[in-house]
Amino acid sequence: MSGNEVKITTEFIKLDALLKFAGLADTGGEAKLLIQNGEVSFNGEVCTMRGKKVRPGDRVSVDGRGEVKVV
Repeated sequence: MSGNEVKITTEFIKLDALLKFAGLADTGGEAKLLIQNGEVSFNGEVCTMRGKKVRPGDRVSVDGRGEVKVV
């Protein structure tokens, strides 16, 4: 799943919603746990904020599940 791009049509998408939208998490609850457990990196740094605003150009990765770039 490495290097996938996710296209959004809004100014930003919240981190937990992006994980579901990109298929890195099956449910919102799973996305919440991944973020709380420190398994999600935002532009190379661990991010534990579910509501983090992800904008085009940002990269999000989940340990062992891959990375997406928002465009």
